[in-house]
Amino acid sequence: MKTIVNKVNKEIPEFIEGYGEVKPYAGPFATIPEGRKYAPLKAFSKPGDTKLVDSISEAIQKCGLKDGMTISFHHHLRNGDYILNMVMDEIAKLGIKDINIVCSSLTKAHEPLIEHIKSGVVTGIGTSGLRGEIAKEISKHNILGKPVIFRTHGGRARAIEAGEVKIDVAFIATPACDKMGNMNGSEGKSSFGAMGYPMVDAEYADKVVAITDNLMPFPLKKISIPMTLVDYVVEVESIGDPELIGTGATRMTKNPQELLIAEKASDVLIASGYIQNGFSFQAGSGGSSLAVCKFLKEYMKKNNIKGSFGAGGITSTMVNLLEEGYFEALLDTQTFDSAAAESLRRNPNHIEMSASMYANPHNKACSAHQLDVMILSATEIDTDFNINSLTGSTGMIMGALGGAPDTAAGAKLTVVVAPTMRKRIPIVTDKVTNIVTPGETVDVLVTERGICVNPRRTDLIEKFEAAGIKLKSIEQLKNEVEKLTGTPERVELTDNIVAVIEYRDGTVIDVVKQVKE
Repeated sequence: MKTIVNKVNKEIPEFIEGYGEVKPYAGPFATIPEGRKYAPLKAFSKPGDTKLVDSISEAIQKCGLKDGMTISFHHHLRNGDYILNMVMDEIAKLGIKDINIVCSSLTKAHEPLIEHIKSGVVTGIGTSGLRGEIAKEISKHNILGKPVIFRTHGGRARAIEAGEVKIDVAFIATPACDKMGNMNGSEGKSSFGAMGYPMVDAEYADKVVAITDNLMPFPLKKISIPMTLVDYVVEVESIGDPELIGTGATRMTKNPQELLIAEKASDVLIASGYIQNGFSFQAGSGGSSLAVCKFLKEYMKKNNIKGSFGAGGITSTMVNLLEEGYFEALLDTQTFDSAAAESLRRNPNHIEMSASMYANPHNKACSAHQLDVMILSATEIDTDFNINSLTGSTGMIMGALGGAPDTAAGAKLTVVVAPTMRKRIPIVTDKVTNIVTPGETVDVLVTERGICVNPRRTDLIEKFEAAGIKLKSIEQLKNEVEKLTGTPERVELTDNIVAVIEYRDGTVIDVVKQVKE
């Protein structure tokens, strides 16, 4: 088997069975796109046409879904999503097999997919993240038989627009919809906020099915996805449980260690010089990331600083900063809690954006490239500052790419906040199990035991030292923690590739290999 070494020194086969020819990662902005974007099928309508159908099964049949086709879903309802399982059950009942699913992310709610994989109904998966039993079955038992393709949020939008992912039918869960298919995500009992992920699916899929539990009079007053893109509308009892969107991950932390990390991170942000009038900012949804906002707000208030925009997955914490006048606007691709969903209805400066506008590098602009500061989390980070947020040190798939590689490439300052160990396993290592975000796009690591700066950023080192911030080399931090934990044994892996990790531009940055039992 011929292999190729990419820019992060990962040796990867030139051709991967079930994936195809490999374009190796060459750098954050090294791959220049050529050609035109993909276009879906032409459509036709006439007066008196109706899009309402009686069931999901009828919609599937009217769309002409056949063996071997590709379908898509979004994950805005996260752990509360009902639609993917409902649709897959109907596809299975119709005897359709060999389906490729491209979902913006997969959660524990989607574990019934395991049986559909085992029965041959599902034979391909493309996603940003994978958790729970599905992740375990793929990591340990390779039940899919070919690689899962992991793409970033921006990379997924790019691949769809480029025609690399051709969606035959997009199934879109929507909390509000009229009879002609105008949709939004911010009205109704199942409201989840922004519809950033399915916007791209709706525009490029050959057929689009809107599935709602809140059929409203035509025309819908607020439209996120217009009727011009929709073929059929199905009303169901419930599309999901919005209470399970956050499931604790987006609440402000009270953990003393996380608060200490957040305080140190805010010191870093302030000393960097980027926190000034008009700065732009994105925080993750984790406890430490959200706590950074608390300390940042205090500094902004004291120094009369107002930011231009906050972006990404929006939480109530970011909404508070908007409503209290600390930011001019919010750009929202994925809303993380009910308070933020309510804000999208209420605040004209809370702006919904597609995943493509958010982070597609092959557009004429994206908001990720307008960021001054980005806060990330990691399951592992190595001494070259490469980040792993997909697999653990055990080699098991357990997380997601999300928008981290997109925003790290775009932001002027990328800060990773993380504890030095989890369950006595150090997060700093010589080499991460898998590279998701390349170290050349990561600037600072902040932990409870010290702050490390990427040696590339000599400007930051000078600023932090001038501000009296004590720094450690990442090698020093690694050695210090390993004295407490010991050096963990590397997990044993087979040669079977269970997943391909694409960088945001469609090049391959790494592969995930099957865990040896």
